[in-house]
Amino acid sequence: MKIICTKSNLAKGVSIVSKAVPSKTTMPILECILIDATTDVIKLTANDMELGIETRIEGEIIDRGIIALNAKIFSEIVRKLPDNEIVIETDMNNQTMITCEKAKFNIAAQSGEDFSYLPVIEKEDNISVSEFTLKEVIRQTIFSIADNDTNKMMTGELFEIDENVLKVVSLDGHRISIRKIELNDSYGQRKVIVPGKTLQEISKIIGGEAEASVEISFTKNHIVFEFDQTLVVSRLIEGDYFKIDQMLSSDYETKVRINKRELLDCIDRATLLIKEGEKKPIIINIGDESMKLQIKSQIGSMDEEILITKEGKDLLIGFNPKFLIDALRVIDDEEVDLYFMNAKAPCFIKDEQQSYIYLILPVNFNAVA
Repeated sequence: MKIICTKSNLAKGVSIVSKAVPSKTTMPILECILIDATTDVIKLTANDMELGIETRIEGEIIDRGIIALNAKIFSEIVRKLPDNEIVIETDMNNQTMITCEKAKFNIAAQSGEDFSYLPVIEKEDNISVSEFTLKEVIRQTIFSIADNDTNKMMTGELFEIDENVLKVVSLDGHRISIRKIELNDSYGQRKVIVPGKTLQEISKIIGGEAEASVEISFTKNHIVFEFDQTLVVSRLIEGDYFKIDQMLSSDYETKVRINKRELLDCIDRATLLIKEGEKKPIIINIGDESMKLQIKSQIGSMDEEILITKEGKDLLIGFNPKFLIDALRVIDDEEVDLYFMNAKAPCFIKDEQQSYIYLILPVNFNAVA
């Protein structure tokens, strides 16, 4: 095999597929990036058996062939080469020469025939969304997935399609995030659970342009994302997702409308008094025209008051400040509506159209108050 491509094209391709290279594996071939120049295009592929990424790069194919190179060594070499054309050449023994200007690397490689190719997916259903929309939906929900495997369901997000609406849901046992977006077309009903890791990597790869689209396809066991010369194939999480509709309520005793930036900044300031790893609630006292926020810790205490518009009863309630910050940060509205039932029931932050709903469980602050 012999190919020639620019450093920028190669570096971009390597960066994209590297996200599917496992950090730990007992199979050395999975630590590799596959360079496939057996057809008229140059394809780079990485696959950790749960997530696989393939991307095409522009370049010239002098001699067709296929080779698997250790991802860590290959990506570091490409990163540190001069910004010029790179020649990659292999011999019959899988020795690979990488040349750029006066720099020449000679490294051992593995046969491309041993590589675990991406599964061939017979696409059953597919939807189309813009890169911008997908990136935003992930940003606005990914923070509330669980970061450990004690409950596999909680490490993924529900993608539910019903006619022309895509609903994305994540939860970690303390909070729920829901985003609904309207699709341009109507589709059949579908529910799949997508691993959070897959969505985090997709979010890093896609550019986020409103004009560029992502084709999302589903099968029984896989989800496929296609965009801008790149194909991402991921296994789905098997099983039935939580019945979240039972956790949602439209009833409330107290409704507060508040400036989002003021509330976010206030809670952010309050967290200055919390040491890392320390769990201190922020106590919210809702009165007629103002909301008082208070936090106490070993470092000190802070009180602040924000003007609000209130309907219903006064309320004293406590929350993990991080959970409020995470939700408020991803809401783009200038003002937000908060709905409460009582001090032991969850708070709902949602807009009138319910295009977003954030449910946050309160905490018991009696020991602190």
